[in-house]
Amino acid sequence: MGFVVGLVIGLAVGITIIIGFVKAENYRSKLRSELANTVAAFARMTVEDSRKLLPAEFYPSWVVFSERQKLSLLSKILPLLRKILPLCELLTWLNHHLTKIWPYVDEAASELIRASVEPVLEQYRPAVVASLTFSKLTLGTVAPQFTGVSIVEGDENGMTMELDMNWDGNPNIVLGIKTLVGVSLPVQVKNIGFTGVFRLIFRPLVDEFPCFGAVSVSLREKKKLDFTLKVVGGDISAIPGLSDAIEETIRDAVEDSITWPVRKVIPILPGDYSDLELKPVGMLEVKLVQAKNLTNKDLVGKSDPFAKMFIRPLREKTQRSKTINNDLNPIWNEHFEFVVEDASTQHLVVRIYDDEGVQASELIGCAQIRLCELEPGKVKDVWLKLVKDLEIQRDNKNRGEVHLELLYVPFGAGSNGIVNPFASSSMTSLERVLKNDTTDEENATSRKRKDVIVRGVLSVTVISAEEIPIQDMMGKADPYVVLSMKKSGAKSKTRVVNDSLNPVWNQTFDFVVEDGLHDMLVLEVWDHDTFGKDYIGRCILTLTRVIMEEEYKDWFPLDESKAGKIQLHLKWMAQSIYRDS
Repeated sequence: MGFVVGLVIGLAVGITIIIGFVKAENYRSKLRSELANTVAAFARMTVEDSRKLLPAEFYPSWVVFSERQKLSLLSKILPLLRKILPLCELLTWLNHHLTKIWPYVDEAASELIRASVEPVLEQYRPAVVASLTFSKLTLGTVAPQFTGVSIVEGDENGMTMELDMNWDGNPNIVLGIKTLVGVSLPVQVKNIGFTGVFRLIFRPLVDEFPCFGAVSVSLREKKKLDFTLKVVGGDISAIPGLSDAIEETIRDAVEDSITWPVRKVIPILPGDYSDLELKPVGMLEVKLVQAKNLTNKDLVGKSDPFAKMFIRPLREKTQRSKTINNDLNPIWNEHFEFVVEDASTQHLVVRIYDDEGVQASELIGCAQIRLCELEPGKVKDVWLKLVKDLEIQRDNKNRGEVHLELLYVPFGAGSNGIVNPFASSSMTSLERVLKNDTTDEENATSRKRKDVIVRGVLSVTVISAEEIPIQDMMGKADPYVVLSMKKSGAKSKTRVVNDSLNPVWNQTFDFVVEDGLHDMLVLEVWDHDTFGKDYIGRCILTLTRVIMEEEYKDWFPLDESKAGKIQLHLKWMAQSIYRDS
């Protein structure tokens, strides 16, 4: 009897517990459903809805309404978080949550990388390779670590955030390579080490949660990218040059697919975000004039310098000058054009090499100039000091200097009041013009290119010189000047001024110039001796300034000389003509 009573009581208690548990679960489910509905309602809330709930005076100071009624919450959230949390705690919070969601990020990022990078790999694949694709691609189990965060800029339309990131991961990346001879090689990319700065642009700001319509992702700065290549089951060195070619292809692919100013636009809310895509904003015209006092890299003779220039370090966007043999003070006088995509952050980089023929060229030095330093529509004449490495701030060794003339012209410059200084001659650059001489019907199918030939008379007055180095035993010199046009070869010379280190000539010479934008004026100062002559120094001038200003007077230092300067007065009388090319 006791057993039956105990059994009944046990069943009753068990049923009661089950019923209570079910009711509790139903109640929790109802609460979760109500919370989800509440979050969804807040997500759909607009500016007008929020104003109906609360008048403006009840909002905290970090919630503002713009004239366009966009809730600028996003640009306030991070500064607020940084006030509440120290930077180290904020980064810890970011890294903790990234680690938790990394498996999902890995899957999404792997597909994005495959879709965006694989076509670029095919574009830059080496000539000895028939095809280059990803056989396997996962980013592994180790999440990147954020080491810094900052707000770069913000306005009513968007906000820019930069994240410093470090990643020493364990990805599984295998490239499927097929050579021209039909051999298939699975190449594994191992030991990846990356340090860089990612830029996130939240734009446009809208009045719907999460307060921005799209996010643009770009690699703002690539501080380090190390990796090794290994043929699965073989040795990649068995094919000479293949490892270096594939490594260069991978670096070009990274540069061309995601490195700033290239960006990936990820829509968050439905809409047209084509205005966020990368677009050219202008052209940079570069005249590579000359270099001086270059370091000699040859044991016998002198270096054979040439220059490479780029804004983005891609093979098809890098331009190369001609080689000047056996000369540490080369004169190129060559002209190049570059597409500019972000004048506020991009640089022009110049690298001077010694041409070693069939062997790899040796770097003499490099230099760079920020495009934001150029005034649109104004020619900038600069001498840049060469350094060994652009990342090393201190380099006291004298590696020489390079002379450039630069002109940045934004697209649509005329509508912004910026005038190309050569527009009066129908020129689009320092040297050339694109001019359409066809009818509207012909314009749809062809454009005729013309070179501007600036023909005129250059009048040069050699006024005087000062601080000429001593050349004679008596502590004096007998200087005179030889003037020549580099392209036409026309020459003249001044009289000799005896026993003077500060000679005065005041002699004028006229040169008929057939192509002013491609010619140069060279002045060489010599010391006259009874049985010969001694070289003192020289001054090389392009005609860009005198063509633009028509007339000017100035002092110029003597190159290849310990001291000395020369005063000149130049005047230009031009007659522009055109020829088809």
